[in-house]
Amino acid sequence: MEIIVYDRNLYRLGTIENHTSLQWHRKYYECGTFELHAPATEDNIRLLQPGNVIRPKGKDEAAVIRGDQTEEESTLVNEIVRNGYFLPIYFNDRLTGPMFTFNGTCEDAMRYMINRMATVPLLEVAPGIGDATKITFQATYKNVLTYLSKIARYCELGFRVVPDFKGKKMTFETYKGIDRTTKQGTKPRVIFSESYNNLNRAKHTYSDETAKTKIVVGGAGDGADRIYVTVGGGTGFDLREEFLDAKDINKDDFSTNAEYLEALRIRGEQYKAENAVIENIEAEVEAEVNFIYGTDYDLGDIVTVEKAKWNKVLNLRITELCEVYEYGGMYVVPTFGDALPTTINWDN
Repeated sequence: MEIIVYDRNLYRLGTIENHTSLQWHRKYYECGTFELHAPATEDNIRLLQPGNVIRPKGKDEAAVIRGDQTEEESTLVNEIVRNGYFLPIYFNDRLTGPMFTFNGTCEDAMRYMINRMATVPLLEVAPGIGDATKITFQATYKNVLTYLSKIARYCELGFRVVPDFKGKKMTFETYKGIDRTTKQGTKPRVIFSESYNNLNRAKHTYSDETAKTKIVVGGAGDGADRIYVTVGGGTGFDLREEFLDAKDINKDDFSTNAEYLEALRIRGEQYKAENAVIENIEAEVEAEVNFIYGTDYDLGDIVTVEKAKWNKVLNLRITELCEVYEYGGMYVVPTFGDALPTTINWDN
């Protein structure tokens, strides 16, 4: 695969064709990463400088060379290793600005933060896709990328920055994966299992470490006058209660009591979603066995994963997908479900 290199203003600098390995790690809720190994030639060192942008030919994704970089020369190896992040990494350099309270859709929240932060050169913001998921939160000088990821995870939306090398611009956009599971009947179904010979080296993870079923949200007021909203429920051994202090949601920011109670309820739903049972399967998948990667399924899609030996049939979203290019071949390693139990801390 040919790798095209650009400067940070998206002007083409050259190409690399002699690399020995590329791991192109795509992520649905977060900023993707890459790791590139190539011979330490004069041209490669000149092109692969920190801050430059790389793009595997044929892809509409790109990444910035950033972070730990190495060159090594010995009797056994003469290699350059470059690491970096997909274009959303630029949001990691920005803060949300002075305190604000947001109450609206997740997509609007993302665009609101981007439009109020310090400008990123070449960046434009695309209209939303119409997702109606609501969110309420307050932030003061928080990291923009961190909050984009938090919001994306809550409403199950993916986000990306798409480069336009001809137009010399980058566009932030949201997207939603497609349900391709066996429980739906409108789209072609995608199944990963041993019987389909497309599920290798599987690893299953289950965690109820932070799981909660009932959230009592405490709002404004003190003592007997304090306002409470309850989300969820449960009985017996299945009941897991948690108290959530939400005094940071200012009652005066809402025109009616009903709007304020709804904001508390949304905060409780957010917390409950963050503390659900986490179950995932990570496996090595042949990119062109039974289902074609990029055609039949892609990052963000929900698919059915069957592992008969473990008595598991799960419908899970592909939240991460690592493309590995080595020795002239390519395979993919998807993560079905959340990679790790994740608590979204809205205070950070």
